[in-house]
Amino acid sequence: MRNLRSSFDLPRVLVVVGTRPEAIKMAPVVRALGARADRVEARLALTGQHDELVDQVLNAFAMTPDYDLEIMRPGQSLYNVAHTCLDGMREVIQDFGPDLVLVQGDTASVFFGSLASFFEEVGVGHVEAGLRSRHKGLPYPDPFPEEIFRRLTGVLTLHHFAPTSEARDNLLGEGVPSDRIYVTGNTVVDALQWAADVPHEPRNEDLRRALGSGNGLVLLTAHRRESFGGPLREVFSAVKELADQFQDLEVLYPVHPNPEVLEPAHELLADHPRIRLTDPLGYLDLVSALKHSRLVLTDSGGIQEEAPTFGVPVLVLREATERPEGIAAGVARLVGTRWDRILEEARDLLTRPANGADGGARQNPYGDGLAGERIADMVVSSLTGIDRETEDWDGA
Repeated sequence: MRNLRSSFDLPRVLVVVGTRPEAIKMAPVVRALGARADRVEARLALTGQHDELVDQVLNAFAMTPDYDLEIMRPGQSLYNVAHTCLDGMREVIQDFGPDLVLVQGDTASVFFGSLASFFEEVGVGHVEAGLRSRHKGLPYPDPFPEEIFRRLTGVLTLHHFAPTSEARDNLLGEGVPSDRIYVTGNTVVDALQWAADVPHEPRNEDLRRALGSGNGLVLLTAHRRESFGGPLREVFSAVKELADQFQDLEVLYPVHPNPEVLEPAHELLADHPRIRLTDPLGYLDLVSALKHSRLVLTDSGGIQEEAPTFGVPVLVLREATERPEGIAAGVARLVGTRWDRILEEARDLLTRPANGADGGARQNPYGDGLAGERIADMVVSSLTGIDRETEDWDGA
């Protein structure tokens, strides 16, 4: 049964988070909505698609969820996530009665949270809308399944919060009305700037040892489904060869717990004295690692957006990226998963001056640290009719 509402109630916003990256990127939005508590009532719902990984972020940002669906199950499939997320979100939406549901990114929680909102006739605001790899071919879109999730979410979305002008142009090209698109910058930059200013001593022992070794740090993150099997093994072979060739490097790899990642990582990398396989880093530890890295090798979208703030060059371990702004700005290179290409590009960057994929420090092309404020302002404006106080981000 729907929540009964009084005409004197404030407009209600439900913020949905399922995974660690979503929690990081939604934290600035939750904080900004909290600062507008006299104009909107906001609540936070966790789907539980990730559990411990999300808890780390919630603790770092002092966020307390109002709902937790706890859908995480050992060995869960996308079918499990779909079923439990839809049922759980239906109950939450009916209990709270939001006027708008905010989702972020391209995960199963994002799409099924949006679909439940559609079924309950509640508008959806999509944070980080409009990202496209342009590889949506079936049955294997790239990335899988995120490219399809973000596109399907776009169909259900009322307010599109595009992080960049390129993301806006993607949406316009798909027929989204221009007055439904707001260019905000990416909230990951807001979160990173906040975290970088927090006094913090790394808690992860492997990170402490790597930073104390006197060697340069290379941060590796690799976990994409489309890389499982041979491509991931090529990545690991390249990383091992890189560590052999550069005696002054320490490689830190926070290994994703999925057996498809964990098992080949230990098989190919565990015996190298300067490659440290460790548990996933807490958010503040990850920020510390990024700040002190000479090079990042990653298939993570968030890290592609974060590293440029610190002038750290990035090799993107994918065949396509929905974040082309970093490539265009010269702060990242798209190298795929072939070991020879990875090794060639890594050698080139490690023998150049620090700060930037082409040897020069550059402004982060993904945001200016005010995206959360812009999104909250636009949400308030859309629900109350109060004029916006902030303008769209121009990327300058």
